Amino acid sequence: MKPLDLLQQSLHKRVLVEMKGGRSYRGVLDAFDQHLNLVLSSAEEVVKDVSTPKSGLTVLRGDSVIYVSP
Repeated sequence: MKPLDLLQQSLHKRVLVEMKGGRSYRGVLDAFDQHLNLVLSSAEEVVKDVSTPKSGLTVLRGDSVIYVSP
């Protein structure tokens, strides 16, 4: 199974995304592309288990993504 197939299975489900620089985001995966650019809805930034208020849509650049976890 390819990594993009796993992302396809996670569409419209809540995911946790770890980014370079120590940032993490939790939200619903609405879209992605072959570069691993991600669109999250109802996203919140998670810092040391403390969440920020939810925002509308959040776009994350694929070159900064370390991993995506369901």
